[in-house]
Amino acid sequence: MDEAFARAVDDGLKLTKRLVQPGGGALPPPRPHAAMERDDPAAGLLHLLPAAPMAYAVVVDPGAVDSPDVPSYQPHVYGRLDPPALIPLQMREVDLRVDCAAGCATAEVALRARWWVHCVTRSRACHCRIVVPMGHQGSILGAEVTVGKRSYNTHVIDVEDNSAVKIAMPESGGLLKQELFSLTIPQVGGGEDIFATIRWSQKLLYDNGQFSVEVPFCFPQFVNPLPKVFMKREKIQLTVNSGVSKEVLLQGASHPLKEKGRQGEKLSFLHESVVENWSTKDFIFPFTVYSGDLYGGILVQPSTLRDYDDRDMFCLFLLPGNNGIRKVFRKAIVYIIDTSGSMQGKPLESVKNAMSTTLSDLMQGDYFNIITFNDEVHSFSSRLEHVNEKTIENAIEWMNSNFVAQGGTDIMRPLSEAMALLSNSHDVLPQIYLVTDGSVDDERNICHTLKTQLMKSGPRSPRISTFGLGSYCNHYFLRMLASIGKGHYAAALDTGSIEGRMLQWFQKASSTIVSNISIDGIKHIQDFEVDSEYIPDISAKYPLSVSGRYHGKLPETLIAKGQLADMSEISIELKVQHIKDIPLDKVLAKQQMDLLTAKAWLMENKEIERKVVKLSIQNSLPSEYTRMVLLQTSLDKIDPAQQAKNKPTKQSSPDVLEPIQCFTICAANAKNLCVS
Repeated sequence: MDEAFARAVDDGLKLTKRLVQPGGGALPPPRPHAAMERDDPAAGLLHLLPAAPMAYAVVVDPGAVDSPDVPSYQPHVYGRLDPPALIPLQMREVDLRVDCAAGCATAEVALRARWWVHCVTRSRACHCRIVVPMGHQGSILGAEVTVGKRSYNTHVIDVEDNSAVKIAMPESGGLLKQELFSLTIPQVGGGEDIFATIRWSQKLLYDNGQFSVEVPFCFPQFVNPLPKVFMKREKIQLTVNSGVSKEVLLQGASHPLKEKGRQGEKLSFLHESVVENWSTKDFIFPFTVYSGDLYGGILVQPSTLRDYDDRDMFCLFLLPGNNGIRKVFRKAIVYIIDTSGSMQGKPLESVKNAMSTTLSDLMQGDYFNIITFNDEVHSFSSRLEHVNEKTIENAIEWMNSNFVAQGGTDIMRPLSEAMALLSNSHDVLPQIYLVTDGSVDDERNICHTLKTQLMKSGPRSPRISTFGLGSYCNHYFLRMLASIGKGHYAAALDTGSIEGRMLQWFQKASSTIVSNISIDGIKHIQDFEVDSEYIPDISAKYPLSVSGRYHGKLPETLIAKGQLADMSEISIELKVQHIKDIPLDKVLAKQQMDLLTAKAWLMENKEIERKVVKLSIQNSLPSEYTRMVLLQTSLDKIDPAQQAKNKPTKQSSPDVLEPIQCFTICAANAKNLCVS
């Protein structure tokens, strides 16, 4: 996808040589990226991939390419482009708003932009494609676009409700790749403006006690209108809600922000100025919620009238602190690596590189073993090996010889062998890391069997963490297996992100500082339910956040209890906060939907599926059982007094939208698009 997209943009930029500046002369060609290798044509185009929200004219007929204001009277160009070229549109306005909820480790982002179709003559029209690179684990929340007298809005509908809308364009957008969203606006005239608002959520990054939000905001030079033609005003608004009454330390932002106010746990900042060029770097804002030790809280939000569940919502969060006084558990790890034929090439090579790095990071006192599986199972050793320089060196040599992709996929047998290897690891925390890109027929049976075995093992049962590669494995199976095993789930849908995401996953799963978390005092709370199967352990590398529902009234404080690496018990006081500023339903919706869908898959439960549908429609997030569509309405055909009534809203039902043309944007799939 990357190479094809970049080549289409390159073709589009070559076509812009036909355009004439208002003062005369052709527009200058874009400068190649200095870091790209000259002898690799494909690598030389990678700088053309979107690193910020972009809009492109989809050009099929090159003869339509001309300045809408200064016709160039060039000779007619014959032929059509297949595939079409993509010409990046010039941007006239941009306004970014970011709301960070530290307790939930999530940010809600809204970007408003105005693009100008500067490359198509006024007598012609073309489709225009908006592409949005969302941040870390980004999930689209919705989009609104206005072009002249037409407006477009995304809307989520039930896939089983065939009467809700009539689909006119089955392929108008969706996820181009993980965290890259696209939608197409049909037949935009040359010289017209495109006004768009795109909203998404993304996870905050966390490292050594420091949060940071990183929003793709690096615009190429060729989207800047000429200074004499248009003044460029850039605006960034940021709010940070720490969720706790602790000092927030600012670490320095990528853009010049001014603090506008502090109110309780909420801080607000603003950057607004006229700029010569649009931002050439991502928006990054790092901050630390200062604490000398583990701390946490419980955020509570009452249910709403449109909520699928009449119980109140809560988010329980525990943060590891930033002074490093808590010791990490000594561990015994069995790595289970899929070496079936589909892992051939870059996937298996990336896994081997990540494995070599994580083995080198193991500490003295840890134990490990490696199992590869396809139609057969092979082990590095017949027992758990002590971590030392020699065994790590031998393990890396063994991987170089035995990581060979061939055969099919058999997951249960290596899991059983790993459980047997870890059955006698009494003085360390036993862990299983499963990496696979495939699916098998007995996945539900695997979950049920392991759940029974883990319950028999008690508090010192092995933690099972899972990692899915690509779009063909059952990510709901892997998520459910990690939930049952009190472990961590992660995924990489494209080969380029495998190594980096695996290293983050290894570090998070192998840095346990508190295990066997329980919440004291909930026995008397009516219908208290946590969305995940069990509460995971606390990692030194990332905050723990779990959501759930309850009836009644929570006390002012609850106590979280757990076990430290020295086998002593720790108690953490969690203050209950009733919040208004953080939309918990929006912030937690993706996490809740994924967990509920995994449960529905495991239990084959239609009632849980309907809960997912209601949650999906309520929060405008596509799911396994819903699809997102783009709804078009002509504003000049609607009486102004009725526009507000007919405009798609969060509360709108599909039957209100009967006269509106619809375009499919995306339908989620259990084995690919619903990965976070």
